[in-house]
Amino acid sequence: MNTLHNFFFNVYPYICLSVFLMGSLARFDRDQYTWKSDSSQLLRKGQLRWGSNLFHIGILFLFFGHAVGLLTPHFFYEGIMDASVKQRLAIYAGGTAGVLCFVGLTLLLHRRIFDDRIRLTSHRTDIGILVILWVQLVLGLITLPYSYSHADGSAMLVLAEWAQRIVTFRPDAAALVTMDWPYKVHLVLGMTIFLLFPFSRLVHVWSGFGTLAYVVRPYQVVRSRKLGLTPNDPRQP
Repeated sequence: MNTLHNFFFNVYPYICLSVFLMGSLARFDRDQYTWKSDSSQLLRKGQLRWGSNLFHIGILFLFFGHAVGLLTPHFFYEGIMDASVKQRLAIYAGGTAGVLCFVGLTLLLHRRIFDDRIRLTSHRTDIGILVILWVQLVLGLITLPYSYSHADGSAMLVLAEWAQRIVTFRPDAAALVTMDWPYKVHLVLGMTIFLLFPFSRLVHVWSGFGTLAYVVRPYQVVRSRKLGLTPNDPRQP
């Protein structure tokens, strides 16, 4: 068990991050025609609209909430709030976002599995990744009572310390030995999602972030048609 613990929390994070980054780059370079999220919006549009909106609102909040909560050093916010306040904020805000995301994902999963037409046009990886995300959300919601029992923020500080050590290449699996099992399984499955990311429809997340470049993109230069050129002039636009 000690060997498995060290592998999952010292080595496995780097395997998942390496595959996540290099796999995404390789797929974009070699298989751009598969770089998309297949649409089924012509079928059961009402359920899709509710499910997709709730899921995306919840998952975006959870993603950035986890990133900020785990990767922000304690001294950045200790002058504003102590660890216990941050812990309660994470429980209430994260719990609300988690419930929204869970409802939305359940609608999407129900739609994809129980509608024969949608199921027949779905890839196995589409259903598989939705199931994994659903299980991950359930595990995240299970951690809420455990987090509430550690209302002093001690568990959050341990998790944040581990995550910050991972990104600074100073892994320390020993910090997680005493953590409750839902946290550990939630972490391992979360890392596994990063591992599977390049091989699933989740790659369209990169495109979503890529659209932010349009905000700072310079204006497109379009040549005016009022150039006084003849129709056969080679300079004619």
